[in-house]
Amino acid sequence: MKSARHILYFILFALSIVLAYNFWPEKELPSGFKIDYLLVEKKKKTMKAYSSGQLIKTYQVSIGKNPKGHKVFEGDNKTPEGIYFINDRNPKSGYHKNLGVSYPNETDKATAKKIGKSAGGDIKIHGLPNGIFGLINKLHRLFGSTNGCIMVTNAEVDELYQAVITNAKIEIRP
Repeated sequence: MKSARHILYFILFALSIVLAYNFWPEKELPSGFKIDYLLVEKKKKTMKAYSSGQLIKTYQVSIGKNPKGHKVFEGDNKTPEGIYFINDRNPKSGYHKNLGVSYPNETDKATAKKIGKSAGGDIKIHGLPNGIFGLINKLHRLFGSTNGCIMVTNAEVDELYQAVITNAKIEIRP
């Protein structure tokens, strides 16, 4: 009976640590900066935001379920690699808000065409799914993955949505 109580206390303690991590506020992107360059490093699962060459903030991200290699065709669950641009904004996304990435470029389309497939599209930097799944917040970093997009928390996509300039460069590295 005593060991069952210890197990219960341990579970409650662990749960409180997880909840504290998940809902503890992150350091916000400083105001007044216009983000003109984003650097995603897939292996590190990070995205760095720069303004005029100065690193402003680093985000922890979730990426495609199949993280190794460049996106070749629609449905391969890979996040593309290369240099693209932020070319769209959607304030009413199914994933809170999103910033559009200019994938696929002409090379991407030609590569997919060679194997008889579509390169796909709709690669975004987005928040968490609308509804109950949005409550996973920062826990997406531990087990979350996408179909090829770059996912951050809703608070983070809110600040990026405001700070990232149209046609900002986004470089996605392995």
